[in-house]
Amino acid sequence: MPVFERTSRYPYPRAKVFAWHTRPGAFARLSPPGMVTALKPHTDGINVGSEAELLISHPLVAGLLPDIPRPGARKGAPIGVRWLVRHVELVPNERFVDEQVRGPFKSWRHEHHFADGPGGSTIITDRVIWELPVTLPGRLDQALVEMQLDGLFAFRERQLRDDLDLHTRLAASPRRVVVAGASGLIGTQLCALLTSGGHKVTRLVRTSAKGKPDAARWDPAAHKLDPRILEGADAVVNLSGHSIGGRFTRGHKGKVLTSRLDATATLAGAAAEARVPTLVQASAIGYYGPRRPNELLTEDSAPGDGFLAATVRAWEAAAQPAADAGVRVALLRTGIVLSEGGGALAPQVPLFSLGVGGRLAAPDAWFSWVGLDDVARAYVHTILTDVVEGPTNLVGPRPVTHQEFATTLGRVLHRPAVVPTPAIGPKLVLGAEGYDEMIDTDQRVSAAKLGESGFWFAQGTLAEALRHALMR
Repeated sequence: MPVFERTSRYPYPRAKVFAWHTRPGAFARLSPPGMVTALKPHTDGINVGSEAELLISHPLVAGLLPDIPRPGARKGAPIGVRWLVRHVELVPNERFVDEQVRGPFKSWRHEHHFADGPGGSTIITDRVIWELPVTLPGRLDQALVEMQLDGLFAFRERQLRDDLDLHTRLAASPRRVVVAGASGLIGTQLCALLTSGGHKVTRLVRTSAKGKPDAARWDPAAHKLDPRILEGADAVVNLSGHSIGGRFTRGHKGKVLTSRLDATATLAGAAAEARVPTLVQASAIGYYGPRRPNELLTEDSAPGDGFLAATVRAWEAAAQPAADAGVRVALLRTGIVLSEGGGALAPQVPLFSLGVGGRLAAPDAWFSWVGLDDVARAYVHTILTDVVEGPTNLVGPRPVTHQEFATTLGRVLHRPAVVPTPAIGPKLVLGAEGYDEMIDTDQRVSAAKLGESGFWFAQGTLAEALRHALMR
């Protein structure tokens, strides 16, 4: 059977690195969004007998071995291959092993070995022994699987090193953080990052919280949240809101606005009543309007025009009752988040992979991007440092033009990026107004305030962010 091995090194003691793997959130942090979804999380961490049901959505597996939808599966459920894995060995501070119970491989065994490295460092050796149920001519199956494994473990190495660095620099006593919008693209990674750092997270859910010890129910549409849920919390994070992705109809725009105002008003009022020290509020660079040519946009820049700008102004204003009550309120105006798991990047990757991708706006218009994992780390930085307050731009330190973005994405994927993408496609999906506000943009946004607060970007260039997001 084929064997894949990869060795990685970390400048931290073995006990510290191993302990990180035992905490809730560790597996989610090591699972690239867009590739792995935990349908049922590990039942008992990495302990022997612990099982997890996963959905593998990567094109390699989902394309070669398509899943057969289960009867009764909800509409819009992710498409992919279901995979049941079980932990079968555990030697603390030395190794743990998981094996496939049911899934796409004929057999799969993943061994994680930990050893002391020079100068008090740690060496991890990942050893995967696998076999596919079909064999392709010329060992093509082995080459394809090993190429994907190499990308996956490169992603994991970068992720673990940067997360350990963050937790070491922000060494703090365990905090309790209440998170609204915990199941979204950013919320999932934020909760995993917090819990893998030893902090406790309470997720606010709209459905029943029965049987979910880390969850509490709320009803933002009715402005209902028991303030006792927030008692003793060190921070509240608000990521709740209807996705802006979609055709800009009156109904869609109404949901985008009211969902944000309802959630923020509910949380701000409850945080003020419970005297929570910190409220970290999601916001967006849409505040500045879609096009601000020849401007460097800082937190002091005037607001722009359009639906999204008006929405963000109202969204931020809804948090004012918390600030008036003495709560430290940080408003993180987030740029275009790069992840294969959703957002603006995900629909572009297939086009570029087929060699037909290109820029979406004017070549010299500015594009203010930020990597998903730097977003999660910036939220943790804001929670733990107590120095970020008020409007704060959460964008990468080096914005690029739309042409530079397309060229860099093409280079990372080893594909051309010569012909601009016709506007007709995005306009059909978003409508003319949505295209005008979300695609045909020109925003050069400064990250200086966040950097001056002491935040360090793990993905400081667009190429680094794209290589990480796309496992290259």
